[in-house]
Amino acid sequence: MPDLNCTYRPPPVRCNGFDPRAFRWALTMKLAVEEINQSTQLLPNYTLGYKIFDSCAYPLTGQRAAVAVLNGLSEEESPTCSDASPLLAVIGESGSAQSIVVSRILQPFRIPMISYFSSCACFTDRRSYPTFFRVIPNDDYQVNAIAQLLVRFNWTWVGVVRGDHEYGRFALQGLLRELKGTKVCVAYQEMIPLLYNRQKALEIMQVMKSSLAKVVVVFSAEGEMTPFLRDYMIQNITGIQWVASEAWVTASVFTGSEYYPFLGGTIGFGIRKGHISRLSDYLMTVSPENYPNNPLVKELWEALYGCSPYAPSASQLPLCTGKEILLVQHSAYMNTSSPRVAYNVYKAVYAVAHSLHNLLLCKPGVGPFENNSCAQSNNVLPWQLQHYIEEVKFKIAGEEVNFDLKGDSVPYYDIINWQKGTSGNIEFVNVGLFDGTKAAGEELVIYEDKITWAGHQREVPVSVCSASCPPGSRKAVRRGEPICCFDCIPCDSGKISNETNSVECIFCPEDFWSNEDRTICIPKKVEFLAYDSLGIALTVISVVGACLTIGVFLVFFHHRNTAVVRVNNSELSFFILFALTFCFLCSLVFIGEPTRWSCMLRHTAFSITFSLCISCILAKTLVVLAAFTATRPGDNIMKWLGPRHQRVIIFSCTMVQVIICAAWLIDASPYPSRNTKYERSKIILECSVGSSLAFWCVLGYIGLQACLCFVLAFLARKLPGNFNEAKFITFSILIFCAVWLAFIPAYISSPGIYADAVESFAILASSFGLLFCLFAPKCYIILLKPEKNTKQHLMGKEK
Repeated sequence: MPDLNCTYRPPPVRCNGFDPRAFRWALTMKLAVEEINQSTQLLPNYTLGYKIFDSCAYPLTGQRAAVAVLNGLSEEESPTCSDASPLLAVIGESGSAQSIVVSRILQPFRIPMISYFSSCACFTDRRSYPTFFRVIPNDDYQVNAIAQLLVRFNWTWVGVVRGDHEYGRFALQGLLRELKGTKVCVAYQEMIPLLYNRQKALEIMQVMKSSLAKVVVVFSAEGEMTPFLRDYMIQNITGIQWVASEAWVTASVFTGSEYYPFLGGTIGFGIRKGHISRLSDYLMTVSPENYPNNPLVKELWEALYGCSPYAPSASQLPLCTGKEILLVQHSAYMNTSSPRVAYNVYKAVYAVAHSLHNLLLCKPGVGPFENNSCAQSNNVLPWQLQHYIEEVKFKIAGEEVNFDLKGDSVPYYDIINWQKGTSGNIEFVNVGLFDGTKAAGEELVIYEDKITWAGHQREVPVSVCSASCPPGSRKAVRRGEPICCFDCIPCDSGKISNETNSVECIFCPEDFWSNEDRTICIPKKVEFLAYDSLGIALTVISVVGACLTIGVFLVFFHHRNTAVVRVNNSELSFFILFALTFCFLCSLVFIGEPTRWSCMLRHTAFSITFSLCISCILAKTLVVLAAFTATRPGDNIMKWLGPRHQRVIIFSCTMVQVIICAAWLIDASPYPSRNTKYERSKIILECSVGSSLAFWCVLGYIGLQACLCFVLAFLARKLPGNFNEAKFITFSILIFCAVWLAFIPAYISSPGIYADAVESFAILASSFGLLFCLFAPKCYIILLKPEKNTKQHLMGKEK
């Protein structure tokens, strides 16, 4: 741009470079005008004129062109505004930034303009742009399509690069708006300067290289992308999956084979292609010979062949030979197989022509203007033409063209994929479409099997900040980072997630638990003291104890008339052995799956049999103590401890326990329960005591009996005689109390099935203690020392 300091006449603006593609668009307009002028159906007897300006894809240059065309046919002829320009409509601009400037300049004059390439969503504001129309879809549809594309391929971490203009700014805002509520996050937003800056471009490329986002969405024009991609290739960056906007997705300048390693696999949304039958032949007519004074033709030749067609040249290029011909490989200019932007130019010109044709067909008295008037055919005003543009509807090559209330046309895109052609060049392959007129969710149609991705891959590239969380885990967002960046946390025990990228883990139902992978709920393992290794061991011990007790009973019964048996009160001994047999056997009730009857029988059978056993020992202790303390003649204490009274003592003491158990069963009997509190992954079948007070009362009563028995036996421990049974009773009760005192903390702290095992073991241990301490010495004498089985020896009177 020249230095505009307002102190001298500004020199003409010089465009930097030449775009053959844009020149093709200008020639398409020229072709359309010539077709219309030659038509006998459209605007017969009327001729359209035109003037083409080069905006250099820069807003300030576009502004200068707009002012020039308003001043007159030639900028030099009309230095000041002297009269209204014959201008009726403008076809253009290409870039949205230029269109904004031109539209605002034309707005006071109410001159309509139809853009063929300005897709910025900002133009939907009819208050700001009341005279603007376009034959390209609104960018709102494009960003919606791009958002659907990103979601479709699960690209949740993407970068965005845009141009420094309204088109890029509004497109980015629209994309961010569309991505709200989806799983897609934008990793970075970078902007290519309007006046290209290589240092800034290299900074953008460094961000692209270091980011985990391998998918980059670009909202930029072909002009800015050309130098940017040139530097991108110099940096030798690969592995980027480009998502191109319609502004450059069909740019022929990037179709060279040198671009494929870096841009191959690019996917984007292109303008709907059409067909212009005469365009290819028409472009071939352009040559320096046919247009000797046209500076644009001179620049075209310089751009295509690198030589100047005219001798005096300021470009320092060699002189052309004159034998240069336009070839198909000049794709930037000659690519007419599937015109898209050129087709939009073609439609825009025909839209103006059809609108003007309809205006001229108006009949006085039924016109659309004041008093039903029509426009004057020899003095058509631009605002009158705009009225007909708003209502125009026609078909061209089978496609219907019209404008909605916002000046937009039908939202339709082809999905373009850049693939390698047979010659090594890039070819634009149609792999789907986006039809904005369809219902939500049905607009996007993609043929995935036809797509070639970046790096010439057939598999969809991955672009995520964090890898997907597999089933069995949940996403935990990292603090201070977007929601797309997360850690995968395994589900806690008892919770599952059966989907990828679950936000939270769900609890399993009450009777279910998570498997090891935390992906499904499985029935909880049911545990109870079964007949496994532990249960079988306790059963064997219980049966052995019962058999030993029965064996002792048989020994005593066989030797019932001997001194040892008679001196030790055979009746009480038989009672004790009977009770001990049941004590051993009652531990079997604790093994097996708990039922209502087994739960009630467990504690009651154990408590009553032990109470009976201790009651018998208590009675025996009283007899021993009374027998050795009744030393005075005539002392009748033993008459109160005869066999009958002993039975009463046993019955009474046992009956108290029976009453306690009966009250327990009536008020709150034990019942089977499913314990899931101790270990939540298992269901432990156990017997709930029903009433803890009753349970501890039962144990407390047995303990009271044992303590009383211990005190009495302790008092009689030093009484005379070789066989003082009080010593053995003392020792047996001591073992009994030790076992049950140890049982209390062990029972309380034992988990699950081990609580029953502890109680069963305590019953067996205390039973064995009583059996061995009370009866082992007697059996020793009876079986191994029969010579000591005499009354004299036992009384200590043996000589």
